[in-house]
Amino acid sequence: MLELVSLDATAQAQLVRNREIKPRELVEAAIERVERLNPKLNAVVTPMFDEAIEAVEGSLPKGPFQGVPFLLKDLTAEYAGVRLTGGSEFVGDYVSEEDSEIVTRFKKAGFVTVGKTNTPEFGLLPTTEPHRFGATRNPWDTKRSSGGSSGGSASAVSARLVPLAHGNDGGGSIRTPSSCCGLFGLKPTRARNPLGPKYGDQISGLVAEHVLTLSVRDSAAVLDAISGPAIGDPYWAPPNERPFLEEVGADPGKLKIAFTTQTPNDASVHEDCVAAVRNAAELCDSLGHEVEEFIPEVGLDPDALTQAFTLLFAADAAKLIDDWSRQLNKKAEEENFEPLTWAAADLGRSFNSGEYLQAVQDLQYSARLIQTSLSQYDLFLTPTLAEPPPELGSFEMEGNPLYGWVRAGMMIPFVVLANYGGLPAASVPLHWNDDGLPIGVQFTARFGDEATIFRLASHLEEARPWAERLPRVCA
Repeated sequence: MLELVSLDATAQAQLVRNREIKPRELVEAAIERVERLNPKLNAVVTPMFDEAIEAVEGSLPKGPFQGVPFLLKDLTAEYAGVRLTGGSEFVGDYVSEEDSEIVTRFKKAGFVTVGKTNTPEFGLLPTTEPHRFGATRNPWDTKRSSGGSSGGSASAVSARLVPLAHGNDGGGSIRTPSSCCGLFGLKPTRARNPLGPKYGDQISGLVAEHVLTLSVRDSAAVLDAISGPAIGDPYWAPPNERPFLEEVGADPGKLKIAFTTQTPNDASVHEDCVAAVRNAAELCDSLGHEVEEFIPEVGLDPDALTQAFTLLFAADAAKLIDDWSRQLNKKAEEENFEPLTWAAADLGRSFNSGEYLQAVQDLQYSARLIQTSLSQYDLFLTPTLAEPPPELGSFEMEGNPLYGWVRAGMMIPFVVLANYGGLPAASVPLHWNDDGLPIGVQFTARFGDEATIFRLASHLEEARPWAERLPRVCA
């Protein structure tokens, strides 16, 4: 089964279709890898081995990924009969009563879920170090963060426990861990993938659902399988002209690409991240694209931009605590939550409804200016993060419960712009630094235009393959 480790989900599914392997064999091999390596990584917090074996012994849907083992992030997406914790002690071992729409679509695609992955409490940090479950470790260097909030999924895929895993992204939570762990991570266009039935949107449209993958083609094929509006969605993304998988390997033409290494919040950028962008720009130029340095107009000064984004996330922290208190019918007390979560909720409650709507308006205004100033370009290239994968433990400071958010602002200033505008953006693993750590670069496209990202990213993948690079902890 060693050869399975080198195969992406598309290749594993092809083995099943060709009857060269049975779904049970794929799933049992993945379970063995989780059992063997998870103690080193702490990526999987809720094993679903019995559920997975029961699924493969039954009649699996004949979707494009029939029998392929899969991991589900332990946040938002609900799987009926399995606990959902959101990384929180307060939520306890709440058991979901129904599948989220996206889980239903993962099942129809043929995926077999073998477990749920670690996440920071309620997904509020770009590092996965919840007090309840402990830190997820980066397989490239176990002293470092795997990123967040989909850090458990990223660590598991990078270590080849499974070929791909679920993630969601409200402020870089797919792209940040993809950068930290050397994966391809796409945040789709706003409302490309459903959030129902429980949610119409989340944090006024900041959040998107998708997967973290080893290959570009897997990301495209999964988007084909799970995208599209669900009944009752308040809005949806413009339909794609043809299947996303057909964009992989297609001629992108001569693209006009803008790039910058300057942050919108005046945060400093590590030299490794600057080098990654310069190198990617040179690679794009060598492939015949027109590349030029450009700084888009963001409309707000750095402090106002940060305040608006922080207000939305703080309000969401307050909502999450109140919502879970209502669902569980128990009173929320400060000692039930991590200090950052409680402080963030307090901050959220300190604003009034008018200030919330003003923050939404400010971010939408900034998004319009960004998109207008970038309209002359096909893609916008930046570092994914402003630094290499940080050390574990660097997001807490005694006496300052909100320090983690201050620290986050230093790390993720590039990724949040795509969340403001609902734009598709992907972290692409094209660079490793001298310490052997992956450094992702981000390509952001026009609203609804994942196709251009897939076309270019697949050519970059061919020019500079990344899947052959393996981390220190690897199946």
